Amino acid sequence: MALTSSSSLPLPLPLHQQFTSPKYSKHPSITLSLSEKSSDSITPLSKSPTRTIPGDYGLPIIGPWKDRQDYFYNQGKNEFFKSRIDKYKSTVFRTNMPPGPFISSNSKVIALLDGKSFPILFDVSKVEKKDVFTGTYTPSTSLTGRYRVLSYLDPSEPNHEKLKKLMFRLLTSRSDHIIPEFQKEYTEFAKTLDREMMEDGRVELNALNDQFSFNFLAKSLLGVEPSDTELGMDAPILIGKWVLFQLHPVLTLGLPRVLDDIVLRTFQLPSFLVKKDYQRLYDFFYRNSTDSFNSEAEKLGVSREEASHNLLFAICFNTFGGMKIFFPNMLKWIAKAGVELHSHLSSEIRSQVKSSGGKITMTAMDKMPLLKSVVYEALRIDPPVSSQYGRAKQDLIIESHHATFHVKKGEMLYGYQPFATKDPEIFDRPEEFVADRFVGKEGERLLKHVLWSNGPESESPTLENKQCAGKDFVVFVSRLFVIEFFLRYDTLEVDVGTSPLGAKITITSLKRA
Repeated sequence: MALTSSSSLPLPLPLHQQFTSPKYSKHPSITLSLSEKSSDSITPLSKSPTRTIPGDYGLPIIGPWKDRQDYFYNQGKNEFFKSRIDKYKSTVFRTNMPPGPFISSNSKVIALLDGKSFPILFDVSKVEKKDVFTGTYTPSTSLTGRYRVLSYLDPSEPNHEKLKKLMFRLLTSRSDHIIPEFQKEYTEFAKTLDREMMEDGRVELNALNDQFSFNFLAKSLLGVEPSDTELGMDAPILIGKWVLFQLHPVLTLGLPRVLDDIVLRTFQLPSFLVKKDYQRLYDFFYRNSTDSFNSEAEKLGVSREEASHNLLFAICFNTFGGMKIFFPNMLKWIAKAGVELHSHLSSEIRSQVKSSGGKITMTAMDKMPLLKSVVYEALRIDPPVSSQYGRAKQDLIIESHHATFHVKKGEMLYGYQPFATKDPEIFDRPEEFVADRFVGKEGERLLKHVLWSNGPESESPTLENKQCAGKDFVVFVSRLFVIEFFLRYDTLEVDVGTSPLGAKITITSLKRA
C-alpha cells in the first residue's frame, strides 16, 4: 500500500499457490502506461567495483526540512528519487526521508532504488526490523492499546513468533469461509454498483469498496455481520481516522502547503482525539474474536487483550488497508487497459468457472493464467506498500547493478518499491502495464522480482522472516475480486483521481454481461 511498512498485511491463508505452467493461448500483449511523469531510462553507471555512497543530509533541521519540501511539494515522490538518481548517477544514495524534525529524531537514510540492492531489506540476518514499520518515526503505542503490535516487532523478539503464529492459525481455522463470504458480500456490492450506475450514471468506487472489504473480513474471519453489532456501518470511517493519526507525518491531505506541512509534520497528533473511535473498534474485536482464536492465544501465552489489539491491527490497518488501496488501483489498471484485455479475461474466467460446474474453485482458478498474471502485474506496477525500512545489524556490502557500496552498522536503509519493481535492468517496458507479463515459465521466473509482500513473490512467509503473513490471502482475494467482476460485467471505463491513500476511482461506464 502506499503506507510505509516493514511487514504489511499480517494475515495468512494456507493457500500457497502452486505456480503451474498451463498452456496459454497466445493473446497479444496488452499494455498501458500511466506514469506520473514520463521517465527516461536510468543513466548507466561506470562499472567500478566499489563506490562511496553519494549524497548528503545537509545541515541539521534545514537539510531534512528541504528534502521534505521536495518530497511532498516541489517535486513529488517519483521526481524526488529520479532527480537524485540522475544527479548522483547512482540508484543508491544518501538522503533524508520525511517527516524529519520534530517528529523524527533522525531522518537520515540510504536509499536503495533498484531491484538488485532493494532485497537486502528482506534479509533479517543483516537488517533489523524493530520499530521501522512506519519509517524514521514510530507512532505512540497509545494508538494500539499500549502494545507494540506484530508489525513493529523484529523476528528476534520473542513475541514476534507468538503473534505471527497466532495470525497464521486464525486463517487456518477460517479458510473454508473465505470464498462463500466473499461471494455473498460481492453480490451486495454488485447490487449497489448497478443501482448507483442506473440512478447517477457513475459510481464513486472507493467508499463502496471500503464497506464491502470490511464486511467481508468481519464475516469471513470472525463470523459476524458488523451491522448487527454496535459498530454498525461505521468501521471504515473509524479506521480511516485512526490510521490518519498513525500515518499523518508521511501523508499529504491536499491542504494549502504551509498548513499541510505544519499540521501534519510538526508534532504527532494527540491520540486522545481518536480514543473513543479506537475503543469502539477494540470492543468489536474483543467481543467477536472466535473461541479458537482466543484458545490459541492462551496456548501461546498471549493475553486476550494483547491478542485482540493485534487482531484489530492486522485486520483494520493491514488487511483492510491493503484491500482499500489495492482493489481500486488494480481495477484502474484493468479498466485503462481496455476492451481487448477485458474480453480475454472474461472469456478465461467464464470458461473455467463453467467447466467447474459453475463454481469458483481452487482448481478452476489455477487454470486462469491471464488472471494470475494481471493480479501480479498490478502488484508489481502499483504495490499497495511503497516503502520498506531496515537498520543495518552489522557493517554491510550492498550491490546495485553497477557498483558496490559499504554500509556501516546502525545506518538506516530505505527502499522505494515502485522503483525496484520497475527496474529497467529486470523488466522489459517497466513503466507499462503488461497484462500477460507473468504468463508461462519465463513469466514465472520474474515473480522473484515482485516484492509487494516485503519479500519475493516466489518465496513464502515464515515465523523467522518479516514477509507478509497474509501474502497468499491477499493474492487469493484479489483474484476473487477480478473473477466476480468479470462474471457479471464485460467491460468498464473509469476516471482516475488521487487520494491520500491510493487512487480515487469513479466508474463512468459499466457493461453487464
